[in-house]
Amino acid sequence: MNRKLEFSLIAVLLGVLLMSCSRNGDTKYHPEKPEVKIDSTPLISLSSNWKKSVNLMADFPNGIQVYLNKTPINGKAVVAYAVVFDPKIIDFKPVLAAANKKVTDFYNEEPGVKYACINGGFFGTNASYSLSMYQGVVDAINIKSLTRPYNSVNTTYYPTRGAFGLNDTSVPDVTWVYHVGAGNSTLYSYPAPAAIKLNTAPLAVPSATFPAGAISWNVKSAIGGSPVLIKNNEIKITDDEELIVIDNTSSRARSAIGYTKENKVVVLAVEGNNSSGGAGLNLAELAQLMKDMGCVAALNLDGGGSTTLTINGKQTVKPSDGTERGVMTALILKEK
Repeated sequence: MNRKLEFSLIAVLLGVLLMSCSRNGDTKYHPEKPEVKIDSTPLISLSSNWKKSVNLMADFPNGIQVYLNKTPINGKAVVAYAVVFDPKIIDFKPVLAAANKKVTDFYNEEPGVKYACINGGFFGTNASYSLSMYQGVVDAINIKSLTRPYNSVNTTYYPTRGAFGLNDTSVPDVTWVYHVGAGNSTLYSYPAPAAIKLNTAPLAVPSATFPAGAISWNVKSAIGGSPVLIKNNEIKITDDEELIVIDNTSSRARSAIGYTKENKVVVLAVEGNNSSGGAGLNLAELAQLMKDMGCVAALNLDGGGSTTLTINGKQTVKPSDGTERGVMTALILKEK
């Protein structure tokens, strides 16, 4: 073999070896950026005010998307995050803590693949006042009675309060519910809330026959809150009937959950009390925002300092209190 041909063969072999190392070996000096697959088909139709938060959706599967809205409402600065998901694909898991716990801790301590976590309903010190139910197991119930003054006397009332639930085929519902009986296992839904009002005589304890039209609420998983914001595609804020006073007409942080006519679920967190961010919304503005997003039914969750939404391990809205508040119930969205 002549010297020129020998050098040519050596050069070819060296070239092949170097190309192989640069592509496949441990000496991969210039790896390609990992491909982030983002679901590009919108799950619901939103206005141009909502921008997809791709940075929060890394490794998310098809069936769950995150949006951010920073468009002022009625002259007020807005920072609102929405998680939109298909409940047939994403697991909807309400959870109850043994003691007040931060939403980020709910998220971090949940095993498996999880995508987002938002605060649930109302609570006191180490006590939940709102429903938490997962896969048929009721961990906490909507409060069954309240004491309010009537004719200057502390009087007991029995409110039917709001809840959001999914049945065994993942079809969502928002309604007014009451746990009938001592065992709290029989959960009834009503087409309208019990028509109670402050400074009026209390009504009977809700039952299988009162209020009218009661049916057994056959859901698999549910989260409680108050008040209902939208029902049958109409804004219907039943704070009076549910005996819930939560700075209803004031601008504050808000949390809510609803669903569209295509049965896609919308989880919403609105920042409040942030001089350099979101000012917050009142209940009427919150309901209108949910309706503008296409929700045919929606429920208010606890708000104010409780409003916290963790997505993909990152906090979104700044807590109204400056630091995150411990809550009793939360909703986790995770892999089925």
